[in-house]
Amino acid sequence: MASVPSLASTLQQQLADALTAALPDAGAADPLLRRSDRADFQANGILALAKKLKGNPRELASQVTAAIPAGELIKEIEVSGPGFLNITLTDRAILETLAARAADAEGRLGVPTAQDAGTTVVDYAQPNVAKEMHVGHLRSAVIGDAMVRILEFTGESVVRRHHIGDWGTQFGMLIQYLVEHPDQLSHETAGSDAASAGEAAMSSLNRLYKASRALFDTDEEFKARARDRVVALQAGDPQTLAMWQRFVDESKVYFYSVFDKLDMEISDPDIVGESGYNDMLEETCRILEETGVAVRSEGALCVFFEDVKGPDGNQVPLIVKKTNGGYGYAATDLSAIRDRVQNLKANTLLYVVDARQSLHFKMVFETARRAGWLGEDVKAHQLAFGTVLGKDGKPFKTREGVTVRLEDLLDEAVSRATAVVREKAEKVGLSEEEIVENGRYVGIGAVKYADLSTSAVRDYKFDLDQMVSLNGDTSVYLQYAYARIRSILRKAGDAKPVAHPELELAPAERALGLHLDRFGETLDEVAAGYEPHKLAAYLYQLASHLTTFYDQCQVLSDENAPEVVENRLFLVELTARTLHTGMELLGIRTPERL
Repeated sequence: MASVPSLASTLQQQLADALTAALPDAGAADPLLRRSDRADFQANGILALAKKLKGNPRELASQVTAAIPAGELIKEIEVSGPGFLNITLTDRAILETLAARAADAEGRLGVPTAQDAGTTVVDYAQPNVAKEMHVGHLRSAVIGDAMVRILEFTGESVVRRHHIGDWGTQFGMLIQYLVEHPDQLSHETAGSDAASAGEAAMSSLNRLYKASRALFDTDEEFKARARDRVVALQAGDPQTLAMWQRFVDESKVYFYSVFDKLDMEISDPDIVGESGYNDMLEETCRILEETGVAVRSEGALCVFFEDVKGPDGNQVPLIVKKTNGGYGYAATDLSAIRDRVQNLKANTLLYVVDARQSLHFKMVFETARRAGWLGEDVKAHQLAFGTVLGKDGKPFKTREGVTVRLEDLLDEAVSRATAVVREKAEKVGLSEEEIVENGRYVGIGAVKYADLSTSAVRDYKFDLDQMVSLNGDTSVYLQYAYARIRSILRKAGDAKPVAHPELELAPAERALGLHLDRFGETLDEVAAGYEPHKLAAYLYQLASHLTTFYDQCQVLSDENAPEVVENRLFLVELTARTLHTGMELLGIRTPERL
């Protein structure tokens, strides 16, 4: 089905046409339309035109008003102040537009796909091999997953990339220990679920890491053998690579179990770690040096920047290749850019990475631009995120001062949420199986929403009590709003959701309808600015409008005419579909009964 133009875009076009007709000397002019609390919309563009044409803004506003054709869109236009246009739409226009959205057979609620869509590589959820995932891994995974969903919904072709830490000198120590203690990665996983298998894998890896680190720190001969093993790994020794692969495979079992708890899908082909670019590193360095982008400095290959200086006032370089011939992170990141642009044909590279790495990525992107790998046709953007804080406003840690394991945090959220669901279960008639399932959906949704409802670059406090609250800006509030609508629709009997454009709308109905029509505009803004918190804000406002609607408008009432019941069922049913779609784009489930 064709996309449904929003009321705002239809009105914008009508006003632009009227401006051209009434004021031909002004040329193409923007009416500067915005939402208003004085009417449905306000147009402020005539003030600027009045200055340009040296005319009286109120008189020009009257001329423009007269040029707007009579129709079924606009109910009233009032010229206010120095030439503002306050515009109220007809109830019929609102309901007909919403009916067209509801009739979208593709389930997109009439939201168009972008005409100029390209290919975006999203780099997110980047854990390290042989290390536990902790609270610091949460934001990249949650924000990245939401942006992938949103960009795909808008029509963008998205390539997922999980740039895992799977290479480096620590593997010499781990592999050498495994060579000398080959049974240390053995554990039973057959027949176990993903969570149990992941826990067993991580337990085994943790045990091995601690034992190898202890030996490395106390045994000089083992330390020498471990360093030789690094050389063998980098040289591609088959036995060493096979051992290394065991660590990667074991870690993936663990990664998948954690992402499964987060209700995120991670596919093996999307995992391309640091090692995936090893074959490109030397060529990347050669190109940078030959083109003069990088220069030798004290034996290292470096890129310098006028605006990046240390405390001593000297320029701080991006080190691509170290003095000892080893490659820095920059070489890997630059090789990844080459691969994503040249082989994956990306137009946009989106990195969902901690704000504390902003300087590194600024230097990497500028280097890639100088080398010609980025430019007008290919952009790179860091979606930088802040830190997860505890209730005390400090980086979130356990009482012992240890960084919180991500699994423990998720398990606690699900446990708290399940208790909240259980309190209401008897009233709703939930089975034990539904309580457990809904507890998982509510708990994981609470964690995701707390993250996504905050502007990514800001730090936020991790407060589970607030996250699972039924009141305020929480995912539970939105999930209950959805479940309540589903309950009303089940109780409606023979009454069906049907739009009746001939009806006059109550104020709460109009407010809900106008907000429903903004869904597509919101998604455009979210996708363009990589700002999922704006979608979370839209959904919270939608649920708030719904609460006001319930307070002022009875849906199922014997006192209502049948067409009023049908129209109100139509409004709440479309609200439920919009909530479900929006929450799904954030990676959050909406249970049918809560």
